[in-house]
Order: sequence, then structure tokens, then C-alpha cells
Amino acid sequence: MGPLDARQARSRTGGPSFPLGNRLARVVWQACWLVLARWTPPPLHRWRVLLLRLFGARVGRGCRVHASVQVWLPAQLELGDNVLIGPGAILYNQGRIAIGNDSVVSQRAHLCASTHDVEDPDFQLVVRPIALGERCWVAAEAFVGPGVTMGDGAVLAARGALFDDADPWTVYRGNPATALKPRALRAGAA
Repeated sequence: MGPLDARQARSRTGGPSFPLGNRLARVVWQACWLVLARWTPPPLHRWRVLLLRLFGARVGRGCRVHASVQVWLPAQLELGDNVLIGPGAILYNQGRIAIGNDSVVSQRAHLCASTHDVEDPDFQLVVRPIALGERCWVAAEAFVGPGVTMGDGAVLAARGALFDDADPWTVYRGNPATALKPRALRAGAA
């Protein structure tokens, strides 16, 4: 279910970027999320997680996914245990997005797992998976770009934009994000 060849599909001039089966699956998914989840009150995380699983997402135990979250295609999503996806977060997972245990994607953060080949005259869509390790934090309104891997414990500060891999246990900020300082958990932290 990867992207179509842009030249044959004429994607740049209005043709589809994905096969019909993918597009139909997304229409059904978006309709179900709108009708069955989008309006639900905050405490109904288990219900929303169940819907994600029914559409192919791999979701660990204890995850919290808010009703206003946008997931492009659940089958391309993997959440470890105790992951929090905050209000208004966008998981634009044309490519796979995997988020490790105990990680947080805060409100209105945006993870984008695709881009285009800027040297291709047909602007071919290119999917590039995103991977967040365990105990990562993508803070409010931050952006994680295509193909990025955040090592365990990495943090991207509010409104930061990360286009390259993040080292483990390091705090990043800015646009483009640069390393600010090492991250260390206080003694006794679980």
C-alpha cells in the first residue's frame, strides 16, 4: 500500500498518490473516527485505543489518545505501553510511525512521515518512517520530520522542528532543532 508512481498516476496534477484500497481504507477510518471517537470525552481513552486497534494500529497497554488527535492511517502506527498522544496532535503517517514505551507527544505536535522528491519533475511522494524511542517527549506544537529517529529519552522542546536524528537523553530546541543539553532523570523517577 505504498505510494503510486507519480508520473503514471499524475499525482502532481491532481491524480492519486496512493492506490484505491488505501484511499478507501482512509475514508472508512476517518468516518469511523469522526462518528465514534471525535466527540468522546477525555476519559474514554480505552475506547479510542480500541478503534485504532480495529483499524490495524499496534497499541500497547495503558495508552492515552485524545479525541482530537489526527491519525492518517492506523495500520501504519505502533504505540508502546503508556504512550500519551495529546489533544490536537497530528500523526501524518503515510510512512510508519513507531513510538516507544512511556513517550509523550504533546498537544498540537506534528509527526510527518513523508516528503516529496524535490528533484523529480513529478514531485514523487517518498515515505520515510519516524521512530521515537522509550521515554521521549515531543513538546507542544513541535514538528518531527520524515525519517527522524529520536533515541531513548530524547526531548524536542515546544515549537521545535527536528529534521535529523536526535541522540538519546538529549534535549533539543529551535528550528532547525539543535542539542541544548543532556537530559537526566532525577533519582527515584520511575
